[in-house]
Amino acid sequence: MDAAQSFYGRWARLYDPIATFPGVGSWREEAARSLDLSAGDTVIEMGCGTGVNLSYLRERVGAGGTVVGVDFTRGMLDRAATRVVRKGWTNVHLVHGDATAPPVTGPVDAMLSSFVVGMLSDPAKSVEGWLDLVRPGGHIALLDAARSTQSRARPLDAAFRLFVAASTPPATQLRYENPPWELLDERVAAARQPLDDRTVDRLDETFGVGFVRLSSGRVVEPDE
Repeated sequence: MDAAQSFYGRWARLYDPIATFPGVGSWREEAARSLDLSAGDTVIEMGCGTGVNLSYLRERVGAGGTVVGVDFTRGMLDRAATRVVRKGWTNVHLVHGDATAPPVTGPVDAMLSSFVVGMLSDPAKSVEGWLDLVRPGGHIALLDAARSTQSRARPLDAAFRLFVAASTPPATQLRYENPPWELLDERVAAARQPLDDRTVDRLDETFGVGFVRLSSGRVVEPDE
């Protein structure tokens, strides 16, 4: 855990330029929109990083709602805190904690995770836990990157694999017995299974020539 925190802490300075690259904002905005938030709602983001998504979430819940960002990397949270203070958001709260054992309680109206499940050793179990925090009728959305299955994306596949290797600790290997991009594909797929089992009104979209995937759904009501 400490090694991973240190690794992603070093990435904190590079995260914002990547997270705000032209076009990426539209994916994040679509993920926030898919949560069907209303003014006054409470939403949690698991793995909030430097807080890039916070503005999209706060815009939808308004000054009377609550946004909670959870991340296990201090360097990321420090940058997110700077963003919150600069904006003057008094209803946006940051919590240091592990998304696999959330330091928050429910029920909440919505849950968002972006580019996180690929880092988790058991993503399906973690997503199950997140769903337990969302009230019946609330929404959950997962935004992730994985290898594209589109033929037009093949020229970009090598670059994507290089990026995945560079952003996966320890990022020092030249050869892999289990390539991190294959593990990423498996984890992103596994994280969707709980949504298949426990949500309805599913939305599944792809962006960026198929490298980015958004899945969202409404948590099943007791009588559904």
